Amino acid sequence: MGSSDFSVSILEALAQHYQVDGVITQPDKPAGRGKRLTPPPVKMAAERLGLDTMQPEKLKSPEVYEQLCDWNPDFIVVAAYGKILRQNVLDLPRFGCINVHASYLPRWRGASPIQAAILNGDPSTGVTIMVMDAGIDTGPLLSHQIVEIDPSDDAITLSARLAETRGTLLVKTLQKYLSGELTPFTQPEEGATYATMIQKEEGYLNFSLTAIELERKVRAFIEWPGATMIVGEEPLKIRKAVVIPGEGVPGTRLIVDRFPCVNTSGGRLMLLEVKPAGKNWMSGADYLRGARNW
Repeated sequence: MGSSDFSVSILEALAQHYQVDGVITQPDKPAGRGKRLTPPPVKMAAERLGLDTMQPEKLKSPEVYEQLCDWNPDFIVVAAYGKILRQNVLDLPRFGCINVHASYLPRWRGASPIQAAILNGDPSTGVTIMVMDAGIDTGPLLSHQIVEIDPSDDAITLSARLAETRGTLLVKTLQKYLSGELTPFTQPEEGATYATMIQKEEGYLNFSLTAIELERKVRAFIEWPGATMIVGEEPLKIRKAVVIPGEGVPGTRLIVDRFPCVNTSGGRLMLLEVKPAGKNWMSGADYLRGARNW
């Protein structure tokens, strides 16, 4: 069970070592300017592998549980699926439901662990393999591995580096767990934090925050919802920015070394790569050549 790019390498690793009876993923969703129905990455991977696939709107639908019973799985692997599993599904496989989570639990349980780690300036995160229970990322642990966070990492690059770890870690962990060599151990509550689902409005930059906090938002929200500020009456999206020294009234716009900058409550944010409404991504310097309202 999975949907995003985070899940693809996991599915591919499983298919190399086990008989995958079926894949459950999210329905196709509109994407792009034309709002064309687009399948989730896991569906495309499953089709390449020739695997049976279901895309239920609701996981609790009786036909979904009937199909799971027909597949009669020894275990179910869940990775960035985006839906809550009911107890009857958790109890169905004899080895349980195994979750691959993109953090070093118990830090950053929840829906957006990669973004939360960047937003909070964590020096490292990780990948955790656990047996699911009824809570949100609270189940007993099987294994986990630390992954360092580079100061320049955004949600895309950090997810890609986590991808290098997750498939291999899962296969090694499953081999020991299924053979009885590895026993799940209780997850500690000390140090537990929760990463809530990201809302679209969080992408709008509030310059009463510090430049460091805003630069982290640019990196954390690079895929969705994107970092945005309003210039005049038009949105300006920001894909890359750096913190530079300076002070002034928060929100005041200025130009430093030919690049657009904005004063914050602590330091200045220099905009290196931006996208004006209706245009392509460009350097901040190129944007200023045609900007009327900066």
